[in-house]
Amino acid sequence: MTPPGIPLDATPGAERSTDPYLPEHGNGGYRVLHYDLDLDYRVVSNRLTGRAVVTARAVQPLSRFSLDLARLSVRDVRVDGRPAKFDHRAGKLRIKPERPIGYGATFKTEIRYAGKPGPVSGRWGEIGWDELSDGVLVASQPNGSPSWFPCNDRPDDKASFLVTLTVASAYTVLVTGDLVSRRRGAGTTTWVYEREEPTSPYLMSVQIGRYEMVELASGPVPQRAAITPRLRGVLRHDFGRHGEIMAAMQRLFGPYPFREYVVVVADDDLDDPVEAQGMAVFGRNHLDGRRTHERLAAHELAHQWFGNSLTVADWRHIWLNEGFATYAEWLWSGASGGPSTNAHAARWHAWLSTYPADVVVADPGVDRMFDPLVYKRGALTLHALRAKLGEQVFFSLLRSWVAEHRHRTVTTAQFREHAARYTTGSLDELFSEWLDRPALPPLPRIL
Repeated sequence: MTPPGIPLDATPGAERSTDPYLPEHGNGGYRVLHYDLDLDYRVVSNRLTGRAVVTARAVQPLSRFSLDLARLSVRDVRVDGRPAKFDHRAGKLRIKPERPIGYGATFKTEIRYAGKPGPVSGRWGEIGWDELSDGVLVASQPNGSPSWFPCNDRPDDKASFLVTLTVASAYTVLVTGDLVSRRRGAGTTTWVYEREEPTSPYLMSVQIGRYEMVELASGPVPQRAAITPRLRGVLRHDFGRHGEIMAAMQRLFGPYPFREYVVVVADDDLDDPVEAQGMAVFGRNHLDGRRTHERLAAHELAHQWFGNSLTVADWRHIWLNEGFATYAEWLWSGASGGPSTNAHAARWHAWLSTYPADVVVADPGVDRMFDPLVYKRGALTLHALRAKLGEQVFFSLLRSWVAEHRHRTVTTAQFREHAARYTTGSLDELFSEWLDRPALPPLPRIL
């Protein structure tokens, strides 16, 4: 390890992120192709030992580069099998390989690390690897991934993953991906998951608990839940219509983009559920036997299309995740016999009118990116577009948007350009009113 205070020779721009909201996270000098993580975790002592092999391609000549890793201690770094100098401070692992890496070259970085993982602290609270009363929950949006593995922590750097995790055999392990193997050892079990679809680091998740697996719904898309036995009955009721939600969303948005969908219900209370790739995580407080939180089930499922398969290029565009998932709640409500989308639009338009009009949805700023105003006004933007284009054209637009950008990153400008293909008129004023200006436009209504 390079002693503190001794700089590693820098390639200009090699460590700069292009995300204007989280410039301290990510590196612009390369793109990750694949993460191979081999982890051993002791639940009782909260001890994680890891080996990460990060395969990347340089998009500029690199004499050094960085990865994001918080809290944990780095023991050794090798680049293409050769020992590399490194400096690990303030969540940044800065690496100087023995030989410079040329533009376009593919290279492998091996990092051995260990320690007591914990969430990343910041303006949104504690994000990332978090101990439960008996197990672990990982929810990393937007910047918690470095709490458990070294990564290029930016939403637009999507890669494939292979995650091997060994824990005590009393626990079930769920990782976002397809279960490849499960090997029983002397008191431990090694779980191997593969995520072939390009995935942003923040959408990778680990869940460890004394869970049993149950079927949520039958159908072409496997839908399962990980839950503690005492919550099984209430889950059966509260998620009893999940197969119908899945079918409705596939009709509206197109085929489900992953092989399966897993709902994890932690045996702890959580403020909000959170999405991961092919997975959503709820707290036990989201089950009450009355389907009070069914809208959240619809919201998190919708994120598999909007946010996970289609991922924002940077966090300015978060309405493309949250506005779409919020509108999906309204669509499911209308389809299931609840209040119509018009009723939801009227309710939330009235709510928005009581607050200062001080958020620009297309670029809300880092302090407001999770503001409810972004969610609700983003949904109203879609409602206004639907009212303008009509039912058939609007949903054709959504399905083609999803299909054409499957497993890629997206921006607001791309969505505007895509929508423009579906009308001979101009949508510029509609989008400017709803996305670019803080003043609240009049309530749109679908006839």
